[in-house]
Amino acid sequence: QTLRVCADYGVLLEEEGVALRGLFLIDPEQKVRYSVIHDNNIGRNADELLRKVEAAQFVAEHPNEVCPAKWKKGANTLKPSIDLVGKI
Repeated sequence: QTLRVCADYGVLLEEEGVALRGLFLIDPEQKVRYSVIHDNNIGRNADELLRKVEAAQFVAEHPNEVCPAKWKKGANTLKPSIDLVGKI
């Protein structure tokens, strides 16, 4: 069953026998931390995919911090706070 994983993750287009492009970041406890599915006609950016992986790894190791949009490994993070709402 070569299409089972595609079906399990909801990206299989059964009538066409192909899968949409999907990315799923799953932590060691099997919790989905990030997912995105898009049409096959839309290209992906490997640098952005790597940034997402690095951000997921960082917050797993630093649970009281968040990585803002455009965060890159080594950049400053944020501490979640009600004071940040609407300011970032």
